[in-house]
Amino acid sequence: MALIEVRDVVKTFGERRVLAGVSLDVNEGDVKVVMGPSGCGKSTLLRCLNRLVEPTSGSIRFRGQEVTGPGVDLRELRLGIGFVFQQFALYRHLSVLDNVTLGLRKLRGMKRPEAEARALHELDRLGLAAQRDQYPAQLSGGQKQRVAIARTLAMDPTVVCLDEPTSALDPLMTREVAALINSLFRDKLTMLCVIHDLNLARHISDRVVFLDQGVVRAEDTIERLSTQHDDARVREFFRREGSTP
Repeated sequence: MALIEVRDVVKTFGERRVLAGVSLDVNEGDVKVVMGPSGCGKSTLLRCLNRLVEPTSGSIRFRGQEVTGPGVDLRELRLGIGFVFQQFALYRHLSVLDNVTLGLRKLRGMKRPEAEARALHELDRLGLAAQRDQYPAQLSGGQKQRVAIARTLAMDPTVVCLDEPTSALDPLMTREVAALINSLFRDKLTMLCVIHDLNLARHISDRVVFLDQGVVRAEDTIERLSTQHDDARVREFFRREGSTP
């Protein structure tokens, strides 16, 4: 049984159908990359998994339990499926340490000393212990993203969804975050990443889910998608992305 099972998920906004019947599996220990043209529903798909966006129809099962129906404990679901946002979503008025401890205290019910110990463990792991008392405005883009990842990891999720984690970063910071994601892969953390940069995708996972027009068109290695896939549109996308400087 897959850790996450997505079956025929549809999401409409008014008359606009963003997801048109998405199906995919995420197994424990997977690092899956989701790619596709702009507007194909990549970020919406990630947000449906823990119901930051409500699916219009279809089924999403997490650890064998349906999570799209009524009566689902959204707090528990979001503790199990963590989310790292594209624009960091840090509280500007809180220090790095307080940004990471807030969820631990409010959602996990930890006392401050326990929450701070947990937060400092993750900050140290990500090379940010020295920035514990700084505020987001004092950090580089790469540091902000690492704080956002530390905040998610501190909650001890089963799966981490990362929505374009390097889109706001320069090339140097992008490599830094890619190295971090690879270190999390070595720690066997299950991740689902929306990424627009094919070179970055190669460093994170050689298998890509290709989303187009609201459905999964292909899932395979980058090499086969670019040279051997039956659909010319899929081959063209990966050849074009691979040739981008």
